[in-house]
Amino acid sequence: MAVKLRLQRGGKKKQPIYRIVAADSRFKRDGRFLERVGSYNPNTNPMTIDVKEPRIMYWLGVGATPTDTVRNLLSRKGIMLKWYLKKKGKDEATITLEFEKWQAVQELKLQKEKERKTRRKAAKKKVAAALAAPPAAEAPAQA
Repeated sequence: MAVKLRLQRGGKKKQPIYRIVAADSRFKRDGRFLERVGSYNPNTNPMTIDVKEPRIMYWLGVGATPTDTVRNLLSRKGIMLKWYLKKKGKDEATITLEFEKWQAVQELKLQKEKERKTRRKAAKKKVAAALAAPPAAEAPAQA
């Protein structure tokens, strides 16, 4: 039996909400599962990721493999960092220290991303205003 941490789709048409579940790889995507370990809502801004960290660590510990998408979501929460440090044999104090460093870097990344988005938005508005403005009357060529 191969256990996977994967997404299970729910929600309305064109408004998905996903559960993060531990399921046997032979079960259907939206079928049976062993345990619900979190949820992911891409519709909110910013997206919402709620997880039960101890249960995810348990499933990773017993050999569950996350799908690519779930791995990315867990990386965003810092759980994969904690898992890799734990796997390397680091103690709790080291793991906590590394996680705090990682969180500080993530906050800086988010801040830079917001600044970049505002700059792009301003540049886009500037270009749109230049295109919308009527062209200056061209003087006839004198020969």
